[in-house]
Amino acid sequence: MSPRCRNARRLATTGLALLLLSAAGTAVPAGAAAPAPAPLDRSIVPAPASVRPGGEPYEITARTVVRVPPGNPEAARIGGYLAGLLRPSTGYRLPVLPGGTDGPGIRLVIDENAGENAGEGGGEREGAGGGGGDGGGEGYRLSVTSRAVTISARAGAGLFHGVQTLRQLLPARAERTERQPGPWTVAGGVVTDAPRYGHRGAMLDVARHFFTVDQVKRYIDQLALYKINRLHLHLSDDQGWRIAVRSWPRLAEHGGSTQVGGGPGGFYSRDDYREIVRHAASRYLTVVPEIDMPGHTNAALASYARLNCDGVARPLYTGTEVGFSSLCVAKQDTYDFVEDVIGELAALTPGPYLHIGGDEAHSTSHADYAAFMERVQPVVARHGKTVIGWHQLAGARPAPDALLQYWGYGRTGAAERAQVATAVRAGAGLILSPADRAYLDMKYTKDTPLGLQWAGLVEVRQAYDWDPGGYLEGVPAAAVAGVEAPLWTETITTSAQLEYMAFPRLTAVAELGWSPPATHDWPSYRARLAAQGPRWDALGIAYYRSPQVAWPGA
Repeated sequence: MSPRCRNARRLATTGLALLLLSAAGTAVPAGAAAPAPAPLDRSIVPAPASVRPGGEPYEITARTVVRVPPGNPEAARIGGYLAGLLRPSTGYRLPVLPGGTDGPGIRLVIDENAGENAGEGGGEREGAGGGGGDGGGEGYRLSVTSRAVTISARAGAGLFHGVQTLRQLLPARAERTERQPGPWTVAGGVVTDAPRYGHRGAMLDVARHFFTVDQVKRYIDQLALYKINRLHLHLSDDQGWRIAVRSWPRLAEHGGSTQVGGGPGGFYSRDDYREIVRHAASRYLTVVPEIDMPGHTNAALASYARLNCDGVARPLYTGTEVGFSSLCVAKQDTYDFVEDVIGELAALTPGPYLHIGGDEAHSTSHADYAAFMERVQPVVARHGKTVIGWHQLAGARPAPDALLQYWGYGRTGAAERAQVATAVRAGAGLILSPADRAYLDMKYTKDTPLGLQWAGLVEVRQAYDWDPGGYLEGVPAAAVAGVEAPLWTETITTSAQLEYMAFPRLTAVAELGWSPPATHDWPSYRARLAAQGPRWDALGIAYYRSPQVAWPGA
């Protein structure tokens, strides 16, 4: 989380050539040469582990089919997803055919050996909870010849990630929802790829301002394009409680009734939450729900008087101060609450993780904080989940398999950093979210109309130019589980504002989490990032056109 800015502001905020399309969708006038496809190594974000350009390109035409393995519904679903993406813009039928995957077309192949050598030339593959080899089934191989585009992977996740790479190899207009002029050509060559880290996350704060199910699903689709595989939902805070709990109904009904600056707030029903989880899973993202405790709990304290030490319910809060609220550590009511909330949320969440927050508990004494975490972490384990907590959990005694999420930055004290390093050396894993690198709510420049700046100004290069493997002194590289880009919403109220703050910095964190260190190069990334601009235009993503990047048409 953050030492929040005292006075956070809340703010809302050619054409293609005229070409005749034939029935086959051809858009190149007679006698004119088709434009060459972009080379394989010039447009892909995150950078793949290995790219070998060469050979004849493949052209998607009205005759193209998508071939999937017989008897494999997961591959068939991914094939249908790909065809569904391309049908509107190309105008082609793109039938999905279960059966032989050795024919011409776009082929999705399950291959036990795919991705085995993805890291060759790609540097280290450290990372607790994933990384190494093909990234636990996330690796893939994409081969392009004049006859076929073949995506091979050991598992569905790899096929899906390969599809995202194929999307980026097609013209940006392929993302549009109306028929567009072709040709639809993919450069020849081979991409062999796998992630550096198993945890590549994005956090969305729906507590400060509420975002609907459809808004969250839109963000999930955007995250998937860049191979993000964790969606961390910050479901509770002082300003709002956003998940229905049957055994404590006033948490959502009363605690979810407002947000920063006032307004109606909102919450997710159990079915709403299931739909978010389902959609995320279809895009190969695992939902990590967070109930922040023992601080950041005013919405709960306002909903139930017995959670307060004095038995008096607190008023609802719509400001942006932090550190003033705390569950009553001495009362059994608190642990009944924790047991019920964690139990219900764990039952709704198929993923292995549950985030218990734990930062900025300034109104909880150190002794009470440690005692609280001693009782709460085993509750998470009893419900079959692994604890994730903000890095202040290192000040207690983290569970043996806990993950600490580090949000410290340049001004974080040496003692605090050393405490985290000690906990990690004792066995905790580490997710890196340094606020002056990965926080998507920090302003780009002093003139950015949205966001905060307590951790500094974070332009695109600042977000990109750091190495997770060597970021925190005293932390073994192998203990780093991955990276995550949090987006806090004190000043964010719409999807357009969310996208403006997330893009393009989100792709920097995505590349740090996926790509091998040997590919880390600002000039290369800057050029590949510029190529994403037309794709974001086609997708309707309201991104920040950083002057550090030579955007096409700028």
